[in-house]
Amino acid sequence: MPPKRLTVDAAHDRARLDVFLAARVPALSRARIRALIAAGRIRVEGTVRKPAARVRRGQEVTLEIPPPEAPAPAAEGIPLDVVYEDADLLIVNKAPGLPVHPGPGHPAGTLVNALLSHVPDLAGVGGVLRPGIVHRLDKDTSGLLVVAKHDRSLHALQAALKARVLTRTYLAIVHGHPPQEGTIDAPIARHPKDRRRMAVVAGGRTAVTRYRVRRTFRAASLVEITLLTGRTHQIRVHFAHIGHPVVGDPVYGRRRETWGMPRQALHAARLAFAHPRSREPIEVEAPLPPDMARTLEVLSAVR
Repeated sequence: MPPKRLTVDAAHDRARLDVFLAARVPALSRARIRALIAAGRIRVEGTVRKPAARVRRGQEVTLEIPPPEAPAPAAEGIPLDVVYEDADLLIVNKAPGLPVHPGPGHPAGTLVNALLSHVPDLAGVGGVLRPGIVHRLDKDTSGLLVVAKHDRSLHALQAALKARVLTRTYLAIVHGHPPQEGTIDAPIARHPKDRRRMAVVAGGRTAVTRYRVRRTFRAASLVEITLLTGRTHQIRVHFAHIGHPVVGDPVYGRRRETWGMPRQALHAARLAFAHPRSREPIEVEAPLPPDMARTLEVLSAVR
């Protein structure tokens, strides 16, 4: 939120700073004004002053009002497809269309809300807004996601993810026919002109995606993908970058044939890692969701 700028008028010449602000910004209580001053968020001509300081006509007063803190997510009885669970972690098969955590446009009705109902002790593990979340999936991406039940598991799983020993394998339907296998090594950052999108940008964060083609159709391919890094929209950006965007992607593959696919055809199909406590190997797979399976049937029928 940009700073709010106020100019002292004649009626408030020599008034106390807090009195002037209470009159000009009635939404702020005197206590809130004093707290903002103490935090250095209110300045007179660029200088932090005390609440009782006198302001002069023509002086500029700037306020930096931080956005309100988001409330802690509440537990909601949303059905979960739990494919593995023990005392340390659980793995869920996330449905497409379900946001992972609250955010703009979806303050509730998320995977986090469902998890808090399923595991009440999860609240606060690794943070209030994203408790237990080790890695994320886009709202319209389906598939497997691991959740830590306590801080020890969270730290161990995050370390495994960083060390690339927590393996995430995806299935995607992409346009066209990429080479039978390959590695896409292209840095990703915010799009320079559209902050809602990501893009391959020189100087962006390192992003590496490996893939191999599983099936080929007349105008599309089913590919198996392994992430070596975990950037926002990485698979979607990388395949659009090489000219083979994900089928149904509304952001990076617009105005393309979808063959009935109602969302991006991207599914987190497999997770493999060592259990954070026992070190025993865990490997879990999730079958293709019905919408992707139907799209493959449609593609198989296209001659």
